[in-house]
Amino acid sequence: MQLTPTFPEQNISIARVGVIGGGQLAWMMAGEAPSLGLELVVQTPNESDPASPFAAETVLGAIDDATATAQLAKSCQVITFENEFVDLPELAKLERQGVCFRPALKTLEPLLDKYMQRCFLRELGLPVPEFFTLDPGEPIPEVEFPIVMKARRHGYDGQGTAILKDRESLEKTWERWGYPPVILEAFVPFDRELAAIAARNSAGEIAIYPIVETQQEEQVCRRVLAPAEIAPSIVLECEAIARTLLERTQAIGIFGIELFLTPDGKVWVNEIAPRTHNSGHFSLDACRTSQFEQHLRAVSDRPLGSPELLYPGAVMVNLLGYESARDDYCDKRRQLAEIPNARVRWYGKSESRPGRKLGHVTIPLNAPDFQLRKLGLEMAKTVEAIWYG
Repeated sequence: MQLTPTFPEQNISIARVGVIGGGQLAWMMAGEAPSLGLELVVQTPNESDPASPFAAETVLGAIDDATATAQLAKSCQVITFENEFVDLPELAKLERQGVCFRPALKTLEPLLDKYMQRCFLRELGLPVPEFFTLDPGEPIPEVEFPIVMKARRHGYDGQGTAILKDRESLEKTWERWGYPPVILEAFVPFDRELAAIAARNSAGEIAIYPIVETQQEEQVCRRVLAPAEIAPSIVLECEAIARTLLERTQAIGIFGIELFLTPDGKVWVNEIAPRTHNSGHFSLDACRTSQFEQHLRAVSDRPLGSPELLYPGAVMVNLLGYESARDDYCDKRRQLAEIPNARVRWYGKSESRPGRKLGHVTIPLNAPDFQLRKLGLEMAKTVEAIWYG
């Protein structure tokens, strides 16, 4: 829902946006840029990365290469992020020289390290499970199982996250990871996982997308159901969490906020992603304004668009790699495209490996509210039967 009124589009001076990262998130941003009169310049390690062929310019360099970012800054007026794997101290030197980052580095600083993020969310008064940090060389304390262990930095798509049932599995998992600094947090016995996608621009305008249900397998998102089948009071609570976070951080851009809902109706914050998010991909084909257009609007000082659904509901299914191969899966993609109303998005990656996100399928749903979740799960099964065989 739109929480504040839009304002007339005027005095727009930002015409080129830099993106640190050239994967599928930047690729989907690049597809939305022309309608806003914007060009994208991407910083990415390889010219074959998904966004590079569709960008106005590509700066070759690793995501944490501040020298490449300095070069990127010469080709655009504002720089945003596709992921969080950046070197904040080095970027801060560029910010002091006048480079404009959105979100600002002060917004990102308390969010990139998962322990610092937990501390920050607790300071904001947002509901988080009990947690503590464990550093290399420290003895593992007595804890209650099951427990969740997360690497403090650089975890994604299930990498760097584990749900552990006993002390032996905790010790072995930490050893297998190489004993990095980790955060241990109480396992939340959730009924459903939810997500809120919310945007804020420099004028303080906020837009929040319909709260969605996400379904994970091995800590990797498999499917998203929009809107979530939850009570209106839960929707309001999720929106209030999103608004508090965006306003207190003075965020500019779009944020993905992962949440837990327990059987007794309690909402807990799981994680915050200060960027476009997998749980918002359905918006490309099912909302008036996609999360990618919305993010570009926010970082380029344009008015935010309406986040409303164009249909009663939608289901989004991730197409995850299930083998190590070089294959474009044309036959399976053709079968998926033949599902009525299905929209297939293929990221153009040259290699598949287990768990890698290769694309996604969104299917709009037309049904009464009480039937949307059931219909969405049925359509997801149809997609997955074709994809996984």
